[in-house]
Amino acid sequence: MTEPIHLPADRYFDPDPAQKEIALQLYQQVADKPLVCPHGHVDPRLFSDPDYDFGSPADLLLIPDHYIFRMLYSQGIALESLGVPRRDGGAVESDHRKIWQTFADNFYLFRGTPTGMWLTHELHDVFGVRQKLNSQNAQAIYDQIADCLTKPEFRPRRLFERFNISVLATTDAAHDQLEHHQAIKASGWQGRIVPTFRPDGVVNIDRPDWQENLQALGETCGYEITSYKTLIAALESRRAYFKSMGATATDHAALTPFTCELSDAEAEAIFARALAGIATEDDATRFTGHLLIQNARMSTEDGLVMQFHPGSYRNHNSVVFEKFGFDKGCDIPVPSEFTRNLKALLDKFGSDPRLTLILFTLDETTYARELAPLAGHYPALKLGPPWWFHDSLNGMRRYRDQVMETAGVYNTAGFNDDTRAFPSIPARHDLARRVDANWIASLVVRGIVDLNDAEAMIHDTAYRLAQRAYKFA
Repeated sequence: MTEPIHLPADRYFDPDPAQKEIALQLYQQVADKPLVCPHGHVDPRLFSDPDYDFGSPADLLLIPDHYIFRMLYSQGIALESLGVPRRDGGAVESDHRKIWQTFADNFYLFRGTPTGMWLTHELHDVFGVRQKLNSQNAQAIYDQIADCLTKPEFRPRRLFERFNISVLATTDAAHDQLEHHQAIKASGWQGRIVPTFRPDGVVNIDRPDWQENLQALGETCGYEITSYKTLIAALESRRAYFKSMGATATDHAALTPFTCELSDAEAEAIFARALAGIATEDDATRFTGHLLIQNARMSTEDGLVMQFHPGSYRNHNSVVFEKFGFDKGCDIPVPSEFTRNLKALLDKFGSDPRLTLILFTLDETTYARELAPLAGHYPALKLGPPWWFHDSLNGMRRYRDQVMETAGVYNTAGFNDDTRAFPSIPARHDLARRVDANWIASLVVRGIVDLNDAEAMIHDTAYRLAQRAYKFA
C-alpha cells in the first residue's frame, strides 16, 4: 500500500482562519531567505573535498543520527542492527539495505515527532520522494535516494548552495588543526564554513578522555601542558587561531551552570590533582566553573561570542557508552539553576558590552523563572533557541510564550539547527520559521502587535537575530 507524503502548505499553523492567513503571509516572506546556521555539528570534511561522497542512504541518514537510532533503541532494536560502529570494532550489521529496511519497518514510530517532521520534509524536498516510507516501498525509496547520491548535484557543496545557506558553523575541539577549514579556504569555493572553538575536552577534568585531549592540545600547540598557567596560554593561543580561520564563537558544555572564581594557586592545585588522577567531583565542578569565567574574560578580549549549554547528563546509559562511545543518544536533561550559579560570572562580565553570552537550557522550568529575567536585564546575555529535546513544534511554542514578556524577542539569538544531519538543515529551519510565523500571527490577531511590527519580527526571528548575535557581517 502506498500513500502520498502529506505536506500541506499551511502545516503547523493554528486552525483559526484569521491567524492561519496571517501566519502564511508572514511565513511566505521568509520561506526562501538564506539560512543562517551559527551552531551545529556538521563535519567540515564534507566541504573540503568537492567530490565528497556521502556513501549509501544508510550512511547519510541513519547510522550517524542519534535522533533516529535513539527512538529505535527505545523499542528494543539493537544499535548493532543499525550499523552503529562499536568502540571495540565488534561486528555490526554491514548490509545497508537491511539497515534501511529495519528503519522503514519502524518509521511509524516517528509520527508526530520533530524527527518525523524533518525526515518527511527532507525525503520529499531533497530527494524527491513522494510516497510515505513503509516496509513495502523501502527498497524502492532506498534505490531512489542512492541514485540521487551518485549525481554531481548531490555533492555537499552543491547542496549547500541549493539550500541557500549563507553561513554554516561547525563545532571543533580545542586541539583541532582545522585542516578541512584550511582546505575549504584554499579551494576558492565561496561557501562560508566557519569553525567554532569548543574546549570542553580539556576544561572538564572529569571527562574520561581528559588526559588524552590534554595531550592532543599540547601536541597541537607544540609544548607539553603541565600546569594551569600553560593551559590558559594554550586556550588563548588556540582561540586566536580559530578566529583567524573565521570563527566568531566558542561553545561550552557542563552538567550545571555553576561558575566560581579561583585564585591561581587554587586552580594550579586542582590541575595538579587532575594530572595525578586524584581530582574529586568538587574539584571538577569548581575548575570548570572557574574556566567558564576565564573564557568569558577571553571573550571580552578577543570578541568571540560565548555559547553555554549546561544541563545534560551525558552518557546516561553506561552499557551503550561502553559499547558505542559518546553521542549515541543516551544523554538526559537534568534540572538546572542559573540565578545563583551564574552570579560569579555575571558579577564580573554581565554588564560588559564586549561579552555576548548565549545561554541554552534543557530545563524549560527556568525559561520564565530565571533565564528571561536574566537576559532581560544583563547586557551580556542572550537566550539561545529551544535546544535539543525542545527543538520541536511544541517546544518552540512554549519557549516563545515563556520568554517573550520578560526578555522580549530582541534578547534572543534567533534559530540554530544544532545538527549533524546536513540534509535536514532546510527542514529544521522551515519548521522554526513556520512556528515563529504562527506565534507572531497570534500576536497580531490579539491586537498585541500590528502587521508592520509582525513583518519585522518574522525577518528578525528567521535570520537577522542570529546574524547579529553571532557577529556575521
